[in-house]
Amino acid sequence: MRKTTAGRILAVQALYQWDLRGEAFLKELPEFLRSSSQDAEAIALAEDLFHGCVERRAEVDASLAAAAEHWDIARMAAVDRAILRLGAHELLNRPELPPKVAIDEAIRIAKKFSTAESGAFVNGILDSIMATLPPHAGAAPGKKS
Repeated sequence: MRKTTAGRILAVQALYQWDLRGEAFLKELPEFLRSSSQDAEAIALAEDLFHGCVERRAEVDASLAAAAEHWDIARMAAVDRAILRLGAHELLNRPELPPKVAIDEAIRIAKKFSTAESGAFVNGILDSIMATLPPHAGAAPGKKS
């Protein structure tokens, strides 16, 4: 498994726990990450992604709410919500990352950790968010998409 994929999976697991357990989980995050992986790069990415999602929760959740027509974020499955928060955060706040990479990774994680329908659900919502991004989002420096 690639280190970036491992980091994203750790971030989703941490976001899931934070969503269910609340702010108290923040104190346990370092130990959770250390006990879940021996890969320092995956841990560092997971920690960065987790904190980015938490710090930008209002922005991320607003984009999810706008994209998830007829779905209340609070009523989504907790694992899907964690995956969507990670994917939306990467789309909105990691311009160096091609949007398709963020979406494909989120779909893979959803297929692995959620229901059979979750991959399509995640894809639809994140595609909708991607459609709102500026045309240059995720383009390599010096290139236009």
